[in-house]
Amino acid sequence: SAVGLGSWCFHMTLKYEMQLLDELPMIYSCCVFVYCLYECFKYKNTVNYPLLFLLVTYSFVVSIVYLNWKEPVFHQIMYGTLVSIIVLRSVYIVLWVYPWLRGLGYTSLTVFLMGFFLWNVDNIFCDKLRALREKMPPVVGAVTQFHAWWHILTGLGSYLHILLSLYTRTLFLKHRPKVKFVFGIWPVLLVEPPKKL
Repeated sequence: SAVGLGSWCFHMTLKYEMQLLDELPMIYSCCVFVYCLYECFKYKNTVNYPLLFLLVTYSFVVSIVYLNWKEPVFHQIMYGTLVSIIVLRSVYIVLWVYPWLRGLGYTSLTVFLMGFFLWNVDNIFCDKLRALREKMPPVVGAVTQFHAWWHILTGLGSYLHILLSLYTRTLFLKHRPKVKFVFGIWPVLLVEPPKKL
């Protein structure tokens, strides 16, 4: 929700300070994803202090550097590094631990990467796309706003990844998770307690 609020503030004002509220929470939330994925296969409710220290330090260093060196490519590389770690861990889980979760894992990854691809197309060809949209009917022009699709698709991909993480964790704890679709469209996770022996 912090990423969404920051993104809303940035797109509403287009001010640099609000851009930080959009981009830095992307780093922080990815660090939370990394921590959860690397801690999902343990029974005890303990804290992995070395991993926690590493991720907090990463967040802190990225924040300080980005506040002083206002280079968007730096943020993109730091964010991409975290996303790559999440993807590698997720692929490990769906290939070797719970292969029946491949559909959910690959769908999450595909949706996210589609958003990432459209965002890059929008960045690279922004001027040409803007000129092209002026010649299109308003509805068609609105649908070709690839930056908007970036937000929609990465939001959906992230949501599906959260479902994957929750499914993995609850399955490991011997619960009985199931993905259900609300109105036949929206996936949610239902978790039943373990069967009593």
